[in-house]
Amino acid sequence: MKEIEGKILQLGKFYPIGGGVEKVMYDLMTGISERGIYCDMMCASADRNSMTVKINEYANLICTRTWTKKAATMISPEMIWKLRKICRNYDIIHVHHPDPMACMALFCSGYEGRVILHWHSDIQKQKTLLKLYEPLQNWLIRRADCIVGTTPVYLEKSPFLKDVQEKTVCLPIGVEPVYKDCEKEEIIRKRYGGKKIVFSLGRLVHYKGFRYLIEAAKYLGNDYVVLIGGTGPLKNELQEQIFNEKLAGKVELLGRVSEDDLPGYYAACSVFCMSSVQKTEAFGIVQIEAMSCGKPVVATRIPDSGVSWVNADEESGINVMPEDAKGLADAIMKITSNDEVYTKYSEKSLKRFKTLFTKELMIEKCLKIYRYE
Repeated sequence: MKEIEGKILQLGKFYPIGGGVEKVMYDLMTGISERGIYCDMMCASADRNSMTVKINEYANLICTRTWTKKAATMISPEMIWKLRKICRNYDIIHVHHPDPMACMALFCSGYEGRVILHWHSDIQKQKTLLKLYEPLQNWLIRRADCIVGTTPVYLEKSPFLKDVQEKTVCLPIGVEPVYKDCEKEEIIRKRYGGKKIVFSLGRLVHYKGFRYLIEAAKYLGNDYVVLIGGTGPLKNELQEQIFNEKLAGKVELLGRVSEDDLPGYYAACSVFCMSSVQKTEAFGIVQIEAMSCGKPVVATRIPDSGVSWVNADEESGINVMPEDAKGLADAIMKITSNDEVYTKYSEKSLKRFKTLFTKELMIEKCLKIYRYE
């Protein structure tokens, strides 16, 4: 196996970890460096402070000072001059998109080495700003030696990548398995009287489609309870929906679920449901966390998104059309209709996780990309 010479830099987003992109960056840095390969990570500091943290002998976390946050982007001029100063220390810069600040820093750096562009998603929300950013984004696409995406669907369907398909490759996200917490599982099951638990997790924002999951509860029997973890701007609106539709006791907004409590909810649930409705949801890491516990998944067939590729229909779970509350309920009831059916979905869900979505597999494939294999 060809060794990787020199150093790698993961570039983009911010720290502390607040979402899927940052988690992938951090996991790549730690996973690669634990194999004795130099791999640093540069990102904007979410708390605005500049710092460098030694992660291990082969990895440093470099956080640059930020001025403010605009349109989901940390404004960090320090990233520009710091990258320009140190970029020649690296043989590969692995930049994570979308992040206009990281793209601008790379553009201004004068870096001449290999660039890997990790295309996590298209820019969906900031349409007006995209018009201003698009020339720089087009430069990044041309500059990249290789473009990796989290699913083959997203790579193929992204309108921005249609002319560069020859240099794209799929690198599915991988995570450490969520290990069962039997004590917390038992506590949660008792709290809800042994009902079948439908668990969901995410920010309470429009594209997550939680209003349809709440509506789906109307079609479920009283032996089900729907638990939604997460915080966000739609909390009051969703709580009002629960009250107006007389679903108190059948649907519960859990608020923020801590890392310590999360394994208990994954273990206690019968089904994990991801009700997202827009392409902003490109992959859905929570799906594979649930799969790692052998939980069947109900997700949505969002056009041009990779979500329904991650959850293989009639294998690891069932995919339904977005904004279809009745469809969500029917899929949940089908999966839990009897023990034999449930066991089939559960076993195939865990198998799909082990085959495609472990952190170890993500690191191995990433290193092959670095080695041109």
